[in-house]
Amino acid sequence: MAQITENTRNEVQEVVYDFFADECEVDVSEISEQTNIIKDLDGDSLMFLELIEIFKKKYSLEIELKTIGKYAVKNPVETIGQLIDMQMLIIEHENHILEIV
Repeated sequence: MAQITENTRNEVQEVVYDFFADECEVDVSEISEQTNIIKDLDGDSLMFLELIEIFKKKYSLEIELKTIGKYAVKNPVETIGQLIDMQMLIIEHENHILEIV
């Protein structure tokens, strides 16, 4: 599990915003926590997988994609804010994310 600091959420938010701005060819100023990934940015699940890989490397995470998939089925992500929240849980709990009630 990665160490969560006060700056972790800011780091995650910056990576997510920059990633979607680049991938979806929009200005980062057009992205907020309320931005709908599919409806507003025309994003897709492959982008989510790319982000997971970025964070796995950045925070040296040990988590299986099937674990994230199981969590996502019960906790779907639609907005940038929800994606950031999920990523924070992944960083903090890794493969134990399914144990969160």
